[in-house]
Formats: sequence, C-alpha cells, structure tokens
Amino acid sequence: MTIVDIHTHVYPPAYMDLLRSRDTVPYVRTFPPSTEERLIILPGEDSSNSSTARGRPIGPEYYDFSYKIAFMDQHKIDISVVSLANPWLDFLPPSEAAETAMLINDDMDASCGLYPGRLYAFGTLPLSASVEEITEEIRRLKGMPWIRGVVMGTSGLGNGLDDERLNPVYEALEETGQTMFLHPHYGLPTEVYGPRASEYGHVLPLALGFPLETTIAVARLILSGVFDKYPGLTLLLAHSGGTLPFLAGRLESVIAHDAHLKDTNTAPKRSIWDVLSKNLILDAVVYSSVGLKAAVDVAGADRVLFGTDHPFFPPLEGEEDQPWLSVTTNYKAINDSFGLERGIAEGVLGDNAVRLLNLGFGRQSTGCGLEKI
Repeated sequence: MTIVDIHTHVYPPAYMDLLRSRDTVPYVRTFPPSTEERLIILPGEDSSNSSTARGRPIGPEYYDFSYKIAFMDQHKIDISVVSLANPWLDFLPPSEAAETAMLINDDMDASCGLYPGRLYAFGTLPLSASVEEITEEIRRLKGMPWIRGVVMGTSGLGNGLDDERLNPVYEALEETGQTMFLHPHYGLPTEVYGPRASEYGHVLPLALGFPLETTIAVARLILSGVFDKYPGLTLLLAHSGGTLPFLAGRLESVIAHDAHLKDTNTAPKRSIWDVLSKNLILDAVVYSSVGLKAAVDVAGADRVLFGTDHPFFPPLEGEEDQPWLSVTTNYKAINDSFGLERGIAEGVLGDNAVRLLNLGFGRQSTGCGLEKI
C-alpha cells in the first residue's frame, strides 16, 4: 500500500526570500527582542502593537524540504504532493508576477527533484499578470517533471472563480490535463463571527470560514456554467469540499425551483451530482468518519484523497515529539469508515492519488497496514 499526502504545504526558498524582502503585507520578519520569524498575511495582523500577536511563527518546518521528509517518515507517508500555502502570489504587481512565478515554480520543481519519487507539487500561477502570461505558465508547468497541476485560491483574479476572464485559464488546464487544487484564501468576512470572535481563537475562521468559502466558490462555478463549457476540467477541493457534500441536494433543488434561472435559460445544464462524480476530487481532510463517508458518497470512493494540511495544526507545546493529531485523526477516520473494505481504504490513502495525478509509485511502501493507522 502506498500512502500519498495531497494536501501539504511548503514555502520553497525562493518564496521565503521574496517574503523576507518585503516590508508590506505579506512579509516575514522578526520583532525584537524575539528572534523568531513571523509570517504576516493579513493587514489586521500588521497593525498589532504586540509582537507575539503579529501573524504566526514560521520555522523550518514551513520551508525546509528535509523537514517535510522527516514528517512523512514519522507518519509513514510515501509520497507528498506539496503546494504553496496562501497568500500565493496574488499580491505581486503585474509587471513582476510572471517572472516571479517562473522562479518559484522552478525552485519547487527542483526541490522535489532532490527526493525523486517522494515529492511532487502543484505549481503557483501569476494571477496578477495578464491572462496570456497565466496560460503560458500553465503550459510551461505541464513540461516540468515533478509538477502535477496548480494551486489556486477562491478569489481567482480578484472577483471569484466565476469571473469570465478566467475562461482561458480553465481552457488551458483542461487542454493540458492538469488538476487545479482549490484552496480557501482568507475565509469569510470577519464581521460574520460577531463581536466576541476574539475570545474563540482561530476556531470559527478555520473550522467554518474556510470550508464555507470553498463551498460558495464551487457553487458559483457550477452556476456560471464553467463545467458545461469545460467538461474535462478537474478540481481538487480542499477540506473535503467544505459543506458541498452535505448541501449539494439543497443546491440542486433550489436551482430547479429558481424562476429567474428558468426565465433567462442560464441554469447550469449538468447536475451537481454529475459534476461531483466527474470533475471534482475531494481531499480527506475532514477529521471524522461522518464527513469522510459523505465525501465518498458524493464524489465516489475513487475520487477522495488522503491529506494532512502539514505544517499547519502542529502538536501543542510539550507534545512536539508526538504524532500529529491532525494526521492521526484523518487516519482513524479512514480506518473507522473503511477498515473492513480494504480496497476503498487503500484507494483513499494513496491508490486514488497515484492514478489521478499520475504519480508513479515512488519508493517501496513503508508497509503501513490498516491495522496500524
């Protein structure tokens, strides 16, 4: 059995150099007297008067590929498909975006090549550049040995994924047969969490905001008819597609009853169930058998893929040497759901990813049986 992690992030050295060179959001710097580097992504984090509250600590587990390999070995993961985490490259001025994307994608591909067969990657697009430059990079990525698609946030070019200006991007992805890993970007507007939100840490935006952001983005894609225009387009959705597996039936029903869509003949031609089973792949980063079974029910057992979201959600202080709960919980969900159906479990753990992303088998499996996860 080959275990593949398709939702795992890394900031390659070229990207870290970029962040360290900046003095506006996003950037990486230390705040004396601390020598700890911190990543500042959001404007609100930049205005804090407390250095320890600004952004998040960013250590070598975020950018040193040897740490990724050590994490994989600790958790019996054979292959990882790494991707840049937000904020990607959306913040760059148009004149710099295309060249920077090429630099970072080359760095990502070369870094994966240091561990042949163990690391693959999703490339990053210069979304602030011209559409022509974006599609050129998509076609260039197709020829890189360790790249298997692209990662993109839900904002697209700034107006969401139903923006018609993205049509050439979808066309290029369909033409080259590359998967788009759709990852939430900034979550929902902070005001939806209410005046007491600061009392709840990061629970509301991470547990609810990110999945709902993905759900809304994909619903807009379906409503705009993107999957009618590009029936071969493939999206891998983070966090098991958010709430889409649970709400797909309701969404389908409301579309069928909407007079405006009927009168204007703008309703999507394909059903949501057809899109889910043919165009959408769901990761298994949902931490429970209930959510995992829902993902398999709507997408199919052959279109759900294991992931860890490393290096986010690490063990808390004092537990650093322990297995990551964020990983073992996903292993347990797979075992609880499909432990007696070995074929399904092995598919979710790795076989599906090997087939869908054309990964090859990498090194010999670690031999992690279902009874051990």
